[in-house]
Amino acid sequence: MFPRRALLSASLAATALIPTAQAQERWPSRAVTLLEGFPPGGVTDLASRTVAERMGRELGQTVLVENRPGAATSVALTALSRARPDGYTLGAGTTTLAINQTLQPTLTPRDPANELAPIGMIFRTPFILHLHPSVPARNVAELIALAKARPGQLSFGSPGTGSVSHLCLELFRAQAGIDILHVPYRGGIPALLDLRQNRVQAVFQGVQEALPAIREGATRAIAVSLTTPIPQMPELPPIANDLPGFEVVFWQGLFAPAGTPAPVLARAGAALAAATSDPELRTRMAEQGVEMLTGDAEVLRRTLAADTQKWGDVIRRANIRLE
Repeated sequence: MFPRRALLSASLAATALIPTAQAQERWPSRAVTLLEGFPPGGVTDLASRTVAERMGRELGQTVLVENRPGAATSVALTALSRARPDGYTLGAGTTTLAINQTLQPTLTPRDPANELAPIGMIFRTPFILHLHPSVPARNVAELIALAKARPGQLSFGSPGTGSVSHLCLELFRAQAGIDILHVPYRGGIPALLDLRQNRVQAVFQGVQEALPAIREGATRAIAVSLTTPIPQMPELPPIANDLPGFEVVFWQGLFAPAGTPAPVLARAGAALAAATSDPELRTRMAEQGVEMLTGDAEVLRRTLAADTQKWGDVIRRANIRLE
């Protein structure tokens, strides 16, 4: 027979496990926080808020977006990786996660594949290659020929060194075998303003930022970085038509801290899939140049791994360093 004290201890231990199991079963029983690494107002913030609202309806609890910008999204994602893995703190991770591992390896999380648990994809958005109208090139082939005839004379602006737009430029430079000048700015708007003034001749820019200038005739679009046309400009050819295999997108996915219980991840993933497949939400975001995605945790895991390799290779080959 067991001593009474041992039986009492065993009973207390079993009782202590019950609330934990119940808490997992009824997740979420209170509001969930979604950490966003960009400031309010941009396309990533808009996507996070629209998805959070729709997920909240699916889960029966409010999903609150908390903006924590800074350090190339590292502020928000470090907080996410250190949060309790109970499902009440989620986070939006982007292509920046893949870039930081090579460009800024001291930033945390240093190993997002192991420090974060993927839940699913949220969106992707491509880049439009547009030029100042004075540039005598009407398509990618003509632009490449012009750059080869004028090595080092064509300048391409970007929102900053190490941005996805900049890395898109570097991939284009490498695959086309051309010598062009990179001019980094502090954000996409200053780069666009100088493109309008012909202080730079070309920019790879997100659809939402590029379209107004293109529609005004202030700039001329010649190609898109997807391998398929985009709804906003279906006549715009893919860069891949001239540079086979070329494709660049900025993506966003939903993550949780590593160690979050599998049932919680599964329910969050189902709510995310319901949100991103919502026809009204997809239409609303398409107007912003954003394609909502319904890929699950495995798709997000593969995307992060592939882009970590891809952008690591580009950064090392071009010897890109932050000042």
